[in-house]
Amino acid sequence: MILNIQRFEQAVAKLDAANAADPNQEVFEGVCYPKELLYARRMSAMLQNFVPDPSEVLQLAARCQHICRWKIPRSKYPMDTVGYNCWRIELYKFHCEVAGEILREVGYGESVIADVQSLLRKDRIKTNPESQILEDVASLVFLQHYLEDFIKKFSSFDEDKFMNILRKIWKKMSSEGRIAALKLNVHAELYDLFGKVSVSAG
Repeated sequence: MILNIQRFEQAVAKLDAANAADPNQEVFEGVCYPKELLYARRMSAMLQNFVPDPSEVLQLAARCQHICRWKIPRSKYPMDTVGYNCWRIELYKFHCEVAGEILREVGYGESVIADVQSLLRKDRIKTNPESQILEDVASLVFLQHYLEDFIKKFSSFDEDKFMNILRKIWKKMSSEGRIAALKLNVHAELYDLFGKVSVSAG
């Protein structure tokens, strides 16, 4: 339930304005969008489909999951596991700072901001239901909208390699998230992979 719809809408508008500055563009259904603005809208839409009545905190966290992500590119860090982990830690900190500033501007209190930031950091992901929901939603958005293009970046399709990617995603998801993944409208080849990883995961 949204306690103050005007404040919530102001927050969403400011979060979207920040993401609209993304210089990276993505074409979807013939329309060109700033990449992170489109991602934020996909997160909100997926959350509404996945959870009947998400909390205000969860809706805010979904909308700013990747807030201004292009400002800290992956290329700034070594292209190895250590570099990736350092990048992710820096991103979590950055997203929390940017989101916190915007939410304060529209009048949210520190307790709400702290709850949103906790979700963005993925705190207690296996014990906090809303952290797990946000992880499920992010995974579903990736599987629905980004996995196929991710595969296309490679010159040849290696099923074993992509099964390993799916297993890692599957491991992060709840049983409800996995059920939702099997209902996604994706390319038949990807759907077959979802089925295989579901069977192998038990």
